Amino acid sequence: MDDLIVRGGTVVDGTGAPPRRADVSVRDGKITAVGDLQGVASRAVIDAEGALVTPGFVDLHTHYDGQLTWDRELLPSAAHGVTTCTLGNCGVGFAPCRERDREDLIGLMEGVEDIPGSALSEGIKWRWQTFGEYMDALEREPHTLDFALQVPHDALRVWVMGPRALAGEASTEDDVTALQALLREALTQGAVGFSTGRTDNHRARSGAATPAAEADQRELLALARAFRGLGHGVLQAVSDFNLGEGPEPFDGEFDLLEAMAREAPGHPMSISLMQRDQAPDQWKRILARVERAEARERLGMRVQVAPRGIGVLLGLQATFHPFMGFPSYKAVASLPLPERVSALRDPALRQRLLGEKSDRVAGDGSAIPPVADWLLAQMDQIAFRIFRLGEVPDYEPPASASLGAQARARGVPVLEAVLDALLENNGQELLYFPIYNYAAMNLGPVREMLGHPQALPGLSDGGAHVGTICDASFPTFLLQHWARDRATDRLSVERAVQMLTQDTSRHLGLRDRGALAPGLKGDINVIDFAQLGLSRPRLVADLPAGGKRLLQDARGYRCTIVSGTPIAREGALTGALPGRLVRGGH
Repeated sequence: MDDLIVRGGTVVDGTGAPPRRADVSVRDGKITAVGDLQGVASRAVIDAEGALVTPGFVDLHTHYDGQLTWDRELLPSAAHGVTTCTLGNCGVGFAPCRERDREDLIGLMEGVEDIPGSALSEGIKWRWQTFGEYMDALEREPHTLDFALQVPHDALRVWVMGPRALAGEASTEDDVTALQALLREALTQGAVGFSTGRTDNHRARSGAATPAAEADQRELLALARAFRGLGHGVLQAVSDFNLGEGPEPFDGEFDLLEAMAREAPGHPMSISLMQRDQAPDQWKRILARVERAEARERLGMRVQVAPRGIGVLLGLQATFHPFMGFPSYKAVASLPLPERVSALRDPALRQRLLGEKSDRVAGDGSAIPPVADWLLAQMDQIAFRIFRLGEVPDYEPPASASLGAQARARGVPVLEAVLDALLENNGQELLYFPIYNYAAMNLGPVREMLGHPQALPGLSDGGAHVGTICDASFPTFLLQHWARDRATDRLSVERAVQMLTQDTSRHLGLRDRGALAPGLKGDINVIDFAQLGLSRPRLVADLPAGGKRLLQDARGYRCTIVSGTPIAREGALTGALPGRLVRGGH
């Protein structure tokens, strides 16, 4: 007898095949049959009539590295159809780690990924030093979702080089030998890959560059060679291609990443891809180089693409908003939200506030990035890219909906329009500022990126930037917007599902999931496609040390199933914890 049958749904099996009506049965955590299963006995039945039945989604790019140790639910990802997530991205993480280095790695994670250091310091249950011990510690704790681990370059460097890594020193030959050996050991123990961060936008809490940011070619190629002879493992890199120095360094930086891929034959590499305003066509140069590398050598180079603008949410309760550096705002900032809203509506304070200039808000150990001060100084221009998110979030708003355009139409100063918007909904309104992927004031370039044969959906950053974004909802948005709501250039539903399931799982080398077929894992979503949608993100204070984070609910997920066990029904977690560590090559 089967443990579970999902009956009567429209199966979109993850392979790109056309949807078809079928049942799906699961026994002992694995799919046993897909087809007409009328008369087949089962201990439990899920009615999927009128719904899509898909594989569970595989998220390539999350940052739950610390959260996993205190939180078993793994929200927000568990609310968005994700059944497997990958950690250890962008070169930051918490293993390997000696006791003396804990606060340094916390400072890196706080600075790079905007996770409150106080929450990490109080919440992380340090039960490891080596990467193998980290895997063992996490394996002992059940979670809602399966999770796979990459080895982060920063943590490796700090383990081997100590303070020299944090000071930005170059590695010695002995250092490189040790780094390579440590990575190789972690991969053989089940790490699914290695990640490195090479962008000036990523800074430690102190403002210093991350340890891996300026690692030289000798070191990076040696680390890539650690993959040789192994049957699994991927490389992941985030780079801005030295954009601050102009367009000239681009090819040299890409040459380096391509050389890494060449040194690890048979091991795919993914690179973050986005449209940056400073160089709005750089993404096309990246794709052209990827195409050339694939045509010439088939190196397995892929690009991770976000399905919408990448930016921040601004609000009176969020990490950042345009008035946080103003003296009159700082005088009331500690008040509870209702009292703060009342004070900001007072005509005298309002007049004083709107006549002020912002103090500096970044630096001095603050987790607020230096770019925040630049944004504040450019608010009159930036406001033409700031929008109300709304009760039903609109992630492709027209230029006419920007606060700058509305201020111009009203004949009022930009800051006044921004303040009015922040005070709406009793001060709970969120403003959406897409920093990347929105130079065209629409998502046309994103559609081009998603349609590229080397594209993978990614960059959700689940668990990170907790007070400024909630992009763990990317999988829901990709399916809702690109396969249903977009007026033009839609993806077929079967292609959208394939991207979220088979494409991502195959890239990681996880061939036991990513499709609905006998013998594969019973990771399944039952989705009311017509009702699929996102709610406005909400701020909750559920992190350790009283930390706050944004969560975003979704509607339309009738059921999400991990290894044959429902972990969520109709948007609510069931309390089941079937999720386990996925060891690459095991």
